[in-house]
Parts: sequence; structure tokens; C-alpha cells
Amino acid sequence: MSRAIDIKGKVAVVTGGGGVLCGEMARELGRNGCKVAVLDLKLDKAKSVAEEIISAGGIAIGVEANVLEKDSIEQAKSLINDAFGQVDILINGAGGNHSKGTTSSETFQPEDLEDDMQSSFFDMQLEGFGFVFNLNFMGTLLTTQVFAKDMLGEKESTIINISSMSAYAPMTKVPAYSAAKAAINNFTMWMAVHFAGRNIRVNAIAPGFFLTEQNRTLLTHSDGSLTPRSTKILSQTPMNRFGTPEDLLGTLVWLLDTQLSGFITGVVIPVDGGFMAYSGV
Repeated sequence: MSRAIDIKGKVAVVTGGGGVLCGEMARELGRNGCKVAVLDLKLDKAKSVAEEIISAGGIAIGVEANVLEKDSIEQAKSLINDAFGQVDILINGAGGNHSKGTTSSETFQPEDLEDDMQSSFFDMQLEGFGFVFNLNFMGTLLTTQVFAKDMLGEKESTIINISSMSAYAPMTKVPAYSAAKAAINNFTMWMAVHFAGRNIRVNAIAPGFFLTEQNRTLLTHSDGSLTPRSTKILSQTPMNRFGTPEDLLGTLVWLLDTQLSGFITGVVIPVDGGFMAYSGV
């Protein structure tokens, strides 16, 4: 089958659009003719991606928004509606991790209790754990509550959430992030059922391991060589490499194009180089 992707003219919102992965998603939407609203906590990053889309011949605006503050999201929606009209596509990409929601060691080490430089399971505070969980899960909930109201008509609309390999089998050190992404998978299925009668499809993409600005210091040394954690990750990835932002784009546009995936809702698509399929032996 040979056909062009048909999402031209759609109004798309990408949260976390100033980042590496979601920034590339926003650019891809622009290349396919969407009117793209790039949302980010940092306005300069949002505007930078929007300007790249415009320079490439697309239509875009950069908008500041805090996905943990409903008033901020509502203000962003008002700006987008004024500029482009009602929203057709929502990419819930805002998220990430924070040191206050992590442990220093992969498994519990009694000596960590005596070391002020180490963070054990017992040192994690509700504030830090809650921040990571809320950023990844509650930010998706609040943003969807705001923008999905535009999608309640008879037209076909799509929501894509961003999950993680850690949703399936929690990664060591990052309990808050893992719990939030597991919740994203469940919430994706719940929303898919809830909105199916309103022509709103809800799916998710679960990236494998990608080098981004957030995790670069965890996965590589200052000279670019791999850390032990990276070596372990690649040993469990059959394709033996990290993903690139471009690796996500085919799945993205496939899920957005109703002619290609119009009967698909409530699924989470791994884009992981075989990581989830590999038993380790």
C-alpha cells in the first residue's frame, strides 16, 4: 500500500515539546502539515522548536505551560484556540525524573543508611516521590482534561501518551518514575474505553532507551564513553544501540492517521529495539 500520511490541517498540541524527543515529534507534525502548538515549561525552548517548524515551511507557535497547574494549561488552550481553533491531536509528552524520587543503589545496601551522600529507599520523601509521579501522571491527566474538551464533537481526534519500558518491568533506582509510567499504561486503556463513543482514540508510545539531555549524564561519561548502566542496557537490547528521536516518528504518524490506525485504541506500542522481548538468555 502506498499513500501519503493524511493529518494535514490538524491542530496538534505537544506538551514537553521543547525537549529532545517531543521536539522531534513536533517537527514531524509540522512536516506533515499540522498546525503545531509546542508547549513547554520553558517558553524559550518552546519558541525555539516552533521557529524551526516555521523555518521549514510549517505552522507553529511556542506556548509556556505548566502541566501541573490547570490554570496554566487553560491559559495555553485559550492562546491555541485563538491562533488555530479547536485541538484535534494531543501528545502528552511532558514528564521526566528527579533525583529526589530515586535511590542511589540498584538494590538495598545497609551502608546507604549511614552515608549522607547516598539516597536509600528509606530516605525518599513524599515531596520528591510525589513530584516525579505527578509530573508524569497527573500532568497527563490535567492536560487531557483541558484539551479533550475540544475533541467531544463528531470529528475524529487522537490522544497519544508517552509511556516507558519501566512501565512493564520497573527499572532499578527510579521507583517514582516507574510507578507513574505504569499508571500511564493503565490510564491509556481506561481513557480509550471512556472516549471511544466520542471518536477520540487514545494510545501510547513506550520508548526504549534514548539518549536525551535528562539522562545523558547517567548513560555517558564526560568523554562520551558508556557508563556501566548503559552497558547493561545495551546488553539487554537486541539491536545493540540507543534509539534516536527519528525512531519514534513512524509509530507517531501511524497512530495519528485515522486511515491507517482508525480501529486501534487503548494500546501501548513499544519502540525499544527489542528490549521488552528479550529474556536475557
